[in-house]
Amino acid sequence: MDINQLVLLVEEKLKKNILIQNINIEDKTYLHKNHLSHTEGKFHLLIKIQSEELSKFNKVQATKKIYKILNNEIKKYIHSIQILIN
Repeated sequence: MDINQLVLLVEEKLKKNILIQNINIEDKTYLHKNHLSHTEGKFHLLIKIQSEELSKFNKVQATKKIYKILNNEIKKYIHSIQILIN
């Protein structure tokens, strides 16, 4: 899977499962390219979400919800996720 396919898939899954007013997903893989733990084909994503639904939860609960939705993608394609919720 390439990064563009992954971004579209992540956005689609999150929008399907969470009421989102705005979402922006950025590829930050370049930050990990020289790390020993970097694996080719695994990506680092920065996900910025504006969601009234998620704002009702504390940060840990909101993050757990996102991780549960993206569980399969995390196992296969994502090395790291940075989540910012507004």
